[in-house]
Amino acid sequence: MSDLAEKPAHPHTHPLVRVLRLALAVLGVVALMWIPVHSGDSPGFSYFNYFSYFTVLSNVLAAIVLVVGAVTDPQGTRWQLFRGAVTVYMVITGIVYAVLLANIDVGMQGQWTNEVVHRLLPLVLFLDWVLNPPRMRISDAQSLTWLWFPFVYGVYTLIRGPIVDWYPYPFINPTDQGYLQMSIGLVVLLIGFVLISLAVNVAGRLGRRWRYGEDTPSASVGGVDREVE
Repeated sequence: MSDLAEKPAHPHTHPLVRVLRLALAVLGVVALMWIPVHSGDSPGFSYFNYFSYFTVLSNVLAAIVLVVGAVTDPQGTRWQLFRGAVTVYMVITGIVYAVLLANIDVGMQGQWTNEVVHRLLPLVLFLDWVLNPPRMRISDAQSLTWLWFPFVYGVYTLIRGPIVDWYPYPFINPTDQGYLQMSIGLVVLLIGFVLISLAVNVAGRLGRRWRYGEDTPSASVGGVDREVE
């Protein structure tokens, strides 16, 4: 009973981990700004196009998660849901790049920037999620809501594409493959995203069991699992 009383409801992350989060966030920001700084005056470069890459947007969110996790290390349910969502987006970034885009020009000039935004930071976000998991239980249904951002991004890209005559990725470009083939490919991607989202949530649960010994009891309030303190 005394052990339970001494055990904090929201244990904060080790200070060394928080320092690493901040350092990696700075690295990510430098990698993201490297191309605009060095190519901003080049013919054909567009800031709107640059910030229309899913990779760039997901890495911006990842930098926010790392900075906030380093500075304040919040443990509340809403933050952990946001953190889980961004982890999913970064895992999607890493997997899609490795499977579909590794040999294609995706607007990231320089090998080191590619390595940081497509490989290093996705791995960092995933490992941080597993090794420093949320204490509250996140349901599978909740984890699927994380996919709203890729969905909105896809709609935005398909609406904007024909207006500016530019698409960020070949698999979401109907001019090269037709709408039918593109739609089939996007359905396959959607299924993959669902599996990734569920897998990230399961990985967080396994990390919680490994770190804390068992799942933290939780109650569902308004459809959202909240930790019982």
